[in-house]
Parts: sequence; C-alpha cells; structure tokens
Amino acid sequence: MLNGALGNNKSNSLMSEYASLLGDAILRHRARVAEHTARVEAELASKVKSEFISNMSHELRTPLNTVLGFSKILADHGHRKLNEAEIIEYAGLINDAAGHLLSVINDILDISKIQSGRYTLDASQINVNTILEQVVAQHQDQAKEAGLEIFARLPKDLPPVRGDDHKLLQVFNNLISNAIKFTEPGGQVAIDALRLAEDGLAILIRDSGIGMSEEEINIALTPFGQVDGSRTRWREGTGLGLPIAKSLVELHGGKLEIKSIQGRGTEVAVLLPSRHHVSIVQGRELVTGEGVPL
Repeated sequence: MLNGALGNNKSNSLMSEYASLLGDAILRHRARVAEHTARVEAELASKVKSEFISNMSHELRTPLNTVLGFSKILADHGHRKLNEAEIIEYAGLINDAAGHLLSVINDILDISKIQSGRYTLDASQINVNTILEQVVAQHQDQAKEAGLEIFARLPKDLPPVRGDDHKLLQVFNNLISNAIKFTEPGGQVAIDALRLAEDGLAILIRDSGIGMSEEEINIALTPFGQVDGSRTRWREGTGLGLPIAKSLVELHGGKLEIKSIQGRGTEVAVLLPSRHHVSIVQGRELVTGEGVPL
C-alpha cells in the first residue's frame, strides 16, 4: 500500500514537472513568434515610412524648386531684361508648381484628419451629373496632352444624392486624374453613371491603362502606398489619391470597388446610396440622413 502511494506521488510529480516544462516551452515559442511578428511589422513600417519620406521629399522639392528658380529669374528682371512672353510663361510655371505643392499638402492633411476621425461633411442635396460634367471638363486638357480620349455617358434622369459636393468633386478628380495618369497615349477614359435599386447610384470610371494585380490594388488603397516605390517610377504621386477617395466615399455611406487586369485597364466603381438611405459621418458620430430637411 505504501509503495503504491509513493509510486503514485512520484508519477504525479513527474507529470506536473512535465506539464510545467511543456507550458514553459509553449510560452517561449509564443514569445518567439510574437517577437518575430513584431520585428517583421516594424521592418515593414520602417520601409513604408522610408519610401513615404523619399516620395514626399521628391513631391515637395520638385514644385518648390520650380517656384524658387523661376521667381529668382523674375526677381533678377532688373539685371536681365525679360520680354512679356517670358514673364507670362515663368509666372504660369510658378502658379502651376504652387498649385501642385498645395495639392500635396492638402492630401497629407486630409488623410491625417480622416485617420483621426476629425473629418466632417457638409451634407446637402446634390446632382452628381453636374459634378461629373465639371470634372470631365476640367480634365479635357490633361487628357489631350496625354494623347487620350475622355468622355462621359450621363443619363439626365439620375436621382439626387445627399452628400458634400466639394468632397465628391475631390473623389472624382482623384479617380479621373489617376485614370489619365496610368493610361498610355492612344487610350481611353470613360465615365458612366447608372441608377441602382432604391435610387442608389453607380459611377464607373474605366480606363484602358496599364492595370493592376490584386496585390497592387491592395497597396494602392493603403495610405502612402506606392505600387512602384522606386525612384525610377514612371508616374509621380503621393500614394494618397485612392485612399482619400475611398475614405470620402465611405463617409457618404457608399463603397469604392476596383477591378483591374494588368495590361488591359482598370474599372473603379463608386456606389452611392440614395438621399433617403445615406448616413453621413461627422467626426466619429454616425448621423442618419433620414428626416433631415433638404
């Protein structure tokens, strides 16, 4: 009896020790996995940060150098007489560069406010056709310079939506500018508007450009992400246009969806709810559009 009891105690002690060792081994393994994951995430964040700083440095310095260079030429007008045509040309270049610089800074501020939940929408009843016609007209010259054809097919009977016209104008400006930027000469950019169920709208922006893979789409939708982050990338940009457009559409209670095939083109769909179903986000509070006077 005594030997049996001692044997059982010894067996229980060994089992407890084995369980303790096994538990310690599992905890050490989990700690190593967590450490490895944290290291990989830190390295990825560092790489994204480095690429962002590099891209921002280029995006900010290029227009700033233009402003400084041509403004110095104008300032030295007393030493080197410029003719009227040169003055007009240099002033125009300074204005374009300053506008680009302001756009980059606004993008950075916008994505910062969106991520912090401090972005607000000034909601009213709006006609999407009016916004799209304005955006297409604004991009005609850009498309012509790029050797592209741009056109819109907009039904006249589209229902109004409730939202912020300035923010939706920014959305379509970003999307159409991207479509032109990544479409080679001889291509097309088409804008279609369709009525959905319950008076919702779908705005489709299609291009015959270089297209993207699924992985590249995910990168493009990530703030500061660059599909080609190298210094030799053939298209400039901050990597903020698509993330800002997606966030603004979602603030309107809508969705932004992208379908793309490499070498064949991209389709971006902006899906907006009707004015009776839209929810407008102000800060972090959700305010329903129902019952609000138009």
